[in-house]
Amino acid sequence: METMQVDGVIDGDPYHADCPTRRILDRIGDRWTVLVVGVLGDGDARFSELRRRIERISQKMLTQTLRSLERDGLVRRTVHPEVPVRVEYGLTDTGRTLLEPLRALREWSIEHVDAISTAQAAYDDAASS
Repeated sequence: METMQVDGVIDGDPYHADCPTRRILDRIGDRWTVLVVGVLGDGDARFSELRRRIERISQKMLTQTLRSLERDGLVRRTVHPEVPVRVEYGLTDTGRTLLEPLRALREWSIEHVDAISTAQAAYDDAASS
């Protein structure tokens, strides 16, 4: 992996605390980000639809996640000048590039859920003994 240093910040090395890629990994590794991007992969959605489809996400957390994704250029917010005003969220071109890696993670988690659940139960049993 090639790294570059600009103004004392190492670029391209997420193992370095000051690398901007670490913040990006933090964003895309967040469970709410994964779920919001997954839903928006099916097409644009209104806030209420996102909230319905992502069980147990609070209004506050959905708002924060959408704002962060918009700031990062992964989600676009479109306000339709209607009465009442209609707001929709959709993935940007950059946001759409996350769909395939997130799909692979989702499939991996489905494939390995039984093995992980078994390992967790064994660990918990050993820890409580």
